[in-house]
Amino acid sequence: MELIAGKKFKLPVWEAALRTMRPGERARFRCDTKHVVLYPLVSKSLRNIAAGKDPLEGQRHCCSIAQLHEHYSLGYPDLDELQKNPQPLIFDIEVLKVEAPGSYQQDPWAMTDEEKLQAVPLIHKEGNELYRQGKVQEAAAKYYDAIACLKNLQMKEQPGSPDWIELDQKITPLLLNYCQCKLQCEEYYEVLDHCSSILNKYEDNVKAYFKRGKAHAAVWNVSEAQADFAKVLALDPSLRPIVSKELRSLEARLREKDAEDKIRFKGIFSQ
Repeated sequence: MELIAGKKFKLPVWEAALRTMRPGERARFRCDTKHVVLYPLVSKSLRNIAAGKDPLEGQRHCCSIAQLHEHYSLGYPDLDELQKNPQPLIFDIEVLKVEAPGSYQQDPWAMTDEEKLQAVPLIHKEGNELYRQGKVQEAAAKYYDAIACLKNLQMKEQPGSPDWIELDQKITPLLLNYCQCKLQCEEYYEVLDHCSSILNKYEDNVKAYFKRGKAHAAVWNVSEAQADFAKVLALDPSLRPIVSKELRSLEARLREKDAEDKIRFKGIFSQ
């Protein structure tokens, strides 16, 4: 687990304990109940972070008092029990290393709003460079981090407001880059989901239609692929050579599949 001094999603008593330790040292601390009352909430946030989720998921519309109410569930039976019956806790802490501010790249959840905005162009650039090097998985992870920064900021805005829309327009090209990576990784259904979400908001996004068309073609949604490629041509006729190539590829795959099916069914009926 990573703890950042002065940041949220931790217990103050942890920071107090760490200040008494040196790198490489391991120690056990028994913390009184009064110091760990909020541990269930902190633990849920840390579990969300470990799962790649927003650390505030499920907490945005409840104050701390409401979250400590006996009827509020954190989604984890062990944390629910600890929330209802607080008790002293024992923590085994080992200091693996200490890094100075600015010497490492922060995770999105640990950044301030200003740091997130400043980080996005840099992360986007890193993703582009990794993609050019053929490191598609690593590039996808960078685009994901940039999207996470902007999504976190967007959650604080009223949907449909000018600030929300401005952030959404920054998210869209990053999401399209992410989809391009997922196409190459053959994760087609994720591409379908993301491109459809973009087109639900921006009906004239040519890149989203094109990538969704390629994903539909890959999973044999023939009519849907043809419809998306037709939309691409309607919006940008200059892309006809590229679209024609995709359609020819789809038709060739269909002919190959039909031939394979005939051989397969012939074998079945001849038995």
